Amino acid sequence: MKSEPLFYFLTGILFTYFAVHTADDGIWDITTMLFILIATFDFGAGIRSLRKKTSRS
Repeated sequence: MKSEPLFYFLTGILFTYFAVHTADDGIWDITTMLFILIATFDFGAGIRSLRKKTSRS
């Protein structure tokens, strides 16, 4: 699937955006940390998808 890495990067950006806007209450808030964790997993999955695609070529 060609759009899989793009999907992961876009959701990672989206969750980073949410984390920045919920950080007004404090960076150690559980909601902010949850958004950061999800964004990290999304960026990691996007990088793994790109590596798989480049190793196949």
